[in-house]
Amino acid sequence: MAKMTKKHKEALAKFESNREYSLNEAIEIVKNISYTKFDASVDLSVRLNVDPRKANQMVRGSVTLPHGTGKVIRVLVLCSPDKEEEAKAAGADHVGLDDYVQKIKDGWTDVDVVITMPSVMAKVGALGRILGPRGLMPNPKTGTVTMEVGKAVTAAKAGKIDFKVDKYGIIHSSVGKVSFDQEKLQENAIELLSTIYKLKPSSAKGAYVKSINLSSTMSPGLTIDEKSAIL
Repeated sequence: MAKMTKKHKEALAKFESNREYSLNEAIEIVKNISYTKFDASVDLSVRLNVDPRKANQMVRGSVTLPHGTGKVIRVLVLCSPDKEEEAKAAGADHVGLDDYVQKIKDGWTDVDVVITMPSVMAKVGALGRILGPRGLMPNPKTGTVTMEVGKAVTAAKAGKIDFKVDKYGIIHSSVGKVSFDQEKLQENAIELLSTIYKLKPSSAKGAYVKSINLSSTMSPGLTIDEKSAIL
């Protein structure tokens, strides 16, 4: 087991690990126990009572956070030539098709979001084994396969995030940076949680959410009282 650092011990001393905190309290504590030299991300982990192996219990979606993620989002648009100017005007960092398809096949994935069009999915589909494991594969359900590429680029740049439950039944997502003020982090977190609740599968029985945890990069996690996080 890795040796606990002095700063990690100090962080653990500032809260009770076996207690549930209100969302507002947890955000305040996480901001105070973050000790990285960089502007750390603030992350939510939501454990759901679903079985991701069943298609009718797969929870995935997208949400535009009111205050963005604080991260510069690099967007690649794979599109036909007639859509290139639209994508560039919206702020896409990379625009093209065949050249980028080959570049990705050669191992390049230095982007955060990939947006494409239905008409070129035959070419993009071949990249599934590379983009899929990295969470970059475009999907109509998350608005990244669309004819409105400009609108999709604008949304991605504004803080739209895609999420899906992992094989353990957990959704992990950033809701901002430690430098964000408390109100902005709270509004971002509530927006994400509200969206997750709306996506509850009809086949999911019993309590939908098992637990909610808040942490920052490299900080300990705090357990959130579910009632305080849902409006």
